[in-house]
Amino acid sequence: MSDHLPLTELNPKKILIRSTNWIGDAVMTTPAVHTIRKNFPDAEITMLAVPWVADIFRLSPDVDNVLIYDKKHLYQGKIKGPLNLAKDLKPLGFDVAILLQNAFEAAFLAKMAGIPVRAGYKRDGRGVLLTHGVTISDAIRKKHQVHYYQNMLAGLGLTLGPDHLRLPLSEELESWAKEFVNNLKKQNPVSVHDQQGENTPSGLPPLKPFNSDGKVIPVIGFNPGAAFGPAKRWPTEKFGQLAALIAHHYGENGCIVMVFGTEADTEAAREIRQFSMRTPCHVFDMTGKTSLEQAMALIKSCDVFVSNDSGLMHVAAGLNTPTIAIFGSTNHITTGPYSKNSIILRREMECSPCLQTHCPQGHLKCLESIKATDVYEELAGMLSSNLLLNS
Repeated sequence: MSDHLPLTELNPKKILIRSTNWIGDAVMTTPAVHTIRKNFPDAEITMLAVPWVADIFRLSPDVDNVLIYDKKHLYQGKIKGPLNLAKDLKPLGFDVAILLQNAFEAAFLAKMAGIPVRAGYKRDGRGVLLTHGVTISDAIRKKHQVHYYQNMLAGLGLTLGPDHLRLPLSEELESWAKEFVNNLKKQNPVSVHDQQGENTPSGLPPLKPFNSDGKVIPVIGFNPGAAFGPAKRWPTEKFGQLAALIAHHYGENGCIVMVFGTEADTEAAREIRQFSMRTPCHVFDMTGKTSLEQAMALIKSCDVFVSNDSGLMHVAAGLNTPTIAIFGSTNHITTGPYSKNSIILRREMECSPCLQTHCPQGHLKCLESIKATDVYEELAGMLSSNLLLNS
């Protein structure tokens, strides 16, 4: 294969795609992955991904294999790890590496693995390692990340596929999630709280089981976390206030609130549940209790998903779940939910978007000024449009 020819003329048999390292970024690359498949329908396409991102691609019809880049156990060390991985990749005989990840390491790894054609954006000082490099324009930096990745492939001469996100789920996963949620609806709130390690406070009247009269029970997802930092997190107290509002307005029929996230978000889930202990509202702590695939299936089962700017927000967008995205320090134009079934709530400030992990001004007004009632009004509208109020 000649590295002077356009990728489309090289007729590669085996393609390695280096995934991005964050869930949200990985979701936003799914249109680009589909573009690669459309241009090379007969190639064997392998995705190289870190463990927490791999589930995004396991069920993708655009990917034949998923290799795990386990830096914690198998490939430890900043230099030794990539070199050991390159050694393992070399015998696999990849013709082309397409680097969706921007890091220098991605190009270094492909070079050391002996992959003759290495394509990607010329970033992070890695241009010299690429055989097919694409220059980033100022214009593309201002567009949504979906277009950012597609633009790279256009620069490589590929014919672009549609821009919509692709997150297929198996029938088995969807059936599991449906049964899981239906079981939640049938449980008594008192017994549920006991099962999750909290006793119902003494003196409270017993709560009636849900769905005894056949009325529709809305299922709402909360995602109070964001790994980037506190400048992306709507205060947990406000999520709790929102849970209480939902419980107050839907208490007659009942409702389900599932709180998603990692183990780091468990305390936030506990605080949110405390706001709803005196109502018929079920608040279930799912933080750190599911695989990403399971979380995806449960998010798809939600009637509305309320989230900070995070990986699970993009998952909800990819599943076309009605989504309310709350934005603080980050750019809603470049990293907002790429879905027509979403609403972005934000407050324009002179300093926004600052793109900082912590508020440089020390006040977080961009998030603090968004009230629980603001979010509830949007949520109620979404539920109403889904005919959930016509019980």
